Amino acid sequence: MWKAKALKLLRNLSLWLFWPGVALIVWGELTPHPPDLSSILVWDKAQHFTAYFGLAAMATMILGLNRRLAVAILGVILLGGGLEILQGYTGRDPDIFDFAANTLGALGGTVVGILCWIALRGRVLVDRAAPD
Repeated sequence: MWKAKALKLLRNLSLWLFWPGVALIVWGELTPHPPDLSSILVWDKAQHFTAYFGLAAMATMILGLNRRLAVAILGVILLGGGLEILQGYTGRDPDIFDFAANTLGALGGTVVGILCWIALRGRVLVDRAAPD
């Protein structure tokens, strides 16, 4: 019973936080002078990985294990690539390694989201006979 409640809580949190997360990432990648987060995540690529990890994990928790998930994760990856290209028009330098970190983060977040979903969905794999 607690697994179903935990899954519902995570799905609802993901649903409420996904679009604000997208907005924050778009702003962070397109602003000419992004905030310096080096005190939290020293390496720039870790910031990219973490951002897209979160988006993909939330998308996985929202959509569950179905075909739409693959399309959503592809969308997250394409968002990362598109934002890297657009950075060239905002006074920043597009970086293929940032895109690679975005992609790896999205794939990692998907895997973790899938593992959470499987662990919490509460399906009974083997029926147990009722005691006589």
